[in-house]
Amino acid sequence: MLKRFVRLPALALLAAAAVLAGCASGGKTIHTTTEVYPAIGPYSQMVQTGNLYFLAGVIPLNKAGNAVQGATIEEQTKLVLDYIGAKLKAQGMSYDNVVMSTVYLKNLNDFATMNRIYAEYFKTAPPGRATVEVSRLPRDVLVEIAVIASK
Repeated sequence: MLKRFVRLPALALLAAAAVLAGCASGGKTIHTTTEVYPAIGPYSQMVQTGNLYFLAGVIPLNKAGNAVQGATIEEQTKLVLDYIGAKLKAQGMSYDNVVMSTVYLKNLNDFATMNRIYAEYFKTAPPGRATVEVSRLPRDVLVEIAVIASK
């Protein structure tokens, strides 16, 4: 039985930890902040279960959420990470609280630029990270980033 559990992908292990944390805390709590555009679909900006915070993927929209902001991967990555910082700050956290991030890139050739900017935000003890190229992102943006933080 242990061998099967050990073979689970990292994200499955994180999901299992979240479920266990949620059971211990009695469920989930939804958080929002007006410092970031409102949810543009049926999802929550941030979901807390126990001491884990799951921040929905962030794309580079203006604060009203009705237009893409930034034309380059550099501009869009900075805005996305600034918004993630605002979400974290709203919960009394910082980039140091992030334990895992998932970066979705429209073009993996943008990885070096995204990575350089990402390093400016996660200077010490960076979180675990997965980066993948996807065929398309909402609103045809170049980057989306989702994070899990622990308080």
